[in-house]
Amino acid sequence: MQFSADDWTAIFLTIRIAGTAIVLGMPFAIAMALLLARKDFYGKIVLDGLVHLPLVLPPVVTGYFLLIGFGNHGIFGRALAQCCSITLAFRWTGAALAAAIMAFPLMVRAIRLSFEAVDPLYASAARTLGARPWQVFLHVTLPLSMPGILAGAILGFAKALGEFGATITFVSNIPGQTQTIATRIYSDLQTPSGDAGVLRLTIISVLIAFSAMLASQIFASRMKTKKTLALSANKGQ
Repeated sequence: MQFSADDWTAIFLTIRIAGTAIVLGMPFAIAMALLLARKDFYGKIVLDGLVHLPLVLPPVVTGYFLLIGFGNHGIFGRALAQCCSITLAFRWTGAALAAAIMAFPLMVRAIRLSFEAVDPLYASAARTLGARPWQVFLHVTLPLSMPGILAGAILGFAKALGEFGATITFVSNIPGQTQTIATRIYSDLQTPSGDAGVLRLTIISVLIAFSAMLASQIFASRMKTKKTLALSANKGQ
């Protein structure tokens, strides 16, 4: 099985886009998950619905909204170009934005469930000992929620890895610039001799996704072991 130069370009670009999407989206996903898990406020249901809207909207609709808002003539796209010389439309950075938005609901959902599973007594005990809210979050809530955060990152990465509709609508399918594994598979499907290329890229997609999930399972297992050892040590004191 021999990969062409265009295949490798699409593979590395896809990993770059998916990785950038998760790195940029994770802080916002953690903040949103913490807000939805720990706070009750007016309009919470509406906010929750907006967060999960990309899951139920057709991806091309999300891509169209991105094109309107972040395109070269969109209000946000024009502002970014003028103040920061950043262009998103028809660039790999725009593909990363589209992937981050499509992956965002999955990350928020997994992380929120993890936050909700943390026993509030741990935070209460830390506050009783004089810890400030940010210290409680960094040293208690965040470590205990790490398996869920990791799961959210993996789900988001897998979603970003296979994102197609929003990406092709917002940044098109430009070889070497915005062509990901998914859009290259689409291109190969349109050609009579593209079956071999489709098979190659499908296999590599499965391998990348499986490797990421395997790494997350190993990391989560180690975190669980460390947590068990720490609890055992505390009980022994």
